[in-house]
Amino acid sequence: MTAEVGVTAARQATAYPRVGLYALMLAAAGIPLYIHLPRFASVELGISLATIGSLLLVIRLVDLVQDPVLGWAIDRWPRAQLGFAIAAAAGLAIGFPLLFSLQPDPGVIWRLLAILVLLFSAYSLGMILLYGRSATLAASPEPRELMTLAAWREAGMLAGVVLAAMAPALLAGSGGAAGGYTRFGMLLGATAVLAAILTMPMWQRPVISGSRLSLPGLRSSGAMRLLVLALVNSLPVAITSTLFLFFVEDRLQLPGLAGPFLILFFLCAGLSVPGWARLSRRIGARAVLLVAMPLSIVGFIGAAFVAPGGAIAFAAICVASGAALGADMVVLPAMFSIVLTRAGLNASTAFGIWSLAGKLGLALAAFLVLPVLDASGFAPGQDNAPSAITTLTIAYAIVPCILKLCALALVLALPDEDPS
Repeated sequence: MTAEVGVTAARQATAYPRVGLYALMLAAAGIPLYIHLPRFASVELGISLATIGSLLLVIRLVDLVQDPVLGWAIDRWPRAQLGFAIAAAAGLAIGFPLLFSLQPDPGVIWRLLAILVLLFSAYSLGMILLYGRSATLAASPEPRELMTLAAWREAGMLAGVVLAAMAPALLAGSGGAAGGYTRFGMLLGATAVLAAILTMPMWQRPVISGSRLSLPGLRSSGAMRLLVLALVNSLPVAITSTLFLFFVEDRLQLPGLAGPFLILFFLCAGLSVPGWARLSRRIGARAVLLVAMPLSIVGFIGAAFVAPGGAIAFAAICVASGAALGADMVVLPAMFSIVLTRAGLNASTAFGIWSLAGKLGLALAAFLVLPVLDASGFAPGQDNAPSAITTLTIAYAIVPCILKLCALALVLALPDEDPS
């Protein structure tokens, strides 16, 4: 019996690279939706920042109902997980070529909205499936293996982020930004097809299911505290993600370095993931967050004081804040998986709510800061008044710093006994 368990565990462990590949696909899809989309829609399609923020909020309202339903469906039909995985990849494979081939015309806003609903739905389905199946995909449902799985998953995520961050600039060539975006959409579509094919085996294993999710179950397990923390903690990175290109190109006046800065930021996050995972096994997940979050706060404060043209100073901030992000990405979802597994709760439904919390933060960021920038007179790629640039600086650096302090307070309020 012990030998059989060992063989099963070994076979499951071979799924980790496939987990990383599926995560790469999803992350490569997420970056365009959260970082490239605002600039693409405003510059290439001529849509105002306030309108873009409103569109993203409408999509988040769809997610308000959709994400928990997707999580429930995944738990309700466990034998259909391969079909869910393929459906998510197919939505991305179709949606991205359509998105980045859009042209400015009177009806572009409605077509953009329809395509974004398709993309966000596919993205949500894939993310909820991947995170909700942690206990199934790990070599065992023990905390150590769940943390190992999280490290592989987040490493794949960050590899996808680096790919998506550098691709538009590399693909632009002589065709300019518009041609680069078109080729970018085709690349993302091809990546989704390839990932779907290569990761099919990992979705064919028996599912480890739990009991029905309930509000009392979330509270008693400690998952509710982590959900609140996830929402608050998502806001700072949501704001900086939304404004990153604007800050680098219009505030720092370093348009040629936006791509390299993104790559440096996420590369440092990816390189830090194994270290944070090991450290969490030694000192606990809560203690890791208490180390990483102040590092992130220092990065936000430092960004406010970088002068125009300060490439080296901002690169240092990207290193520090990227490393801090690595801790958030690997530790928080793993903590959530561990408390759900210990409580025997259905994880996919719970991660549907988790996904909603994270995306609600991104929507709130876009809805709140983009109209404020628009009202200040800020226009991407144009000569802006000092007051507009000051508004951009406050939105990018000061507001996230305050929100991160709130997240740190929530971590301090977590029980001393670490869930991992």
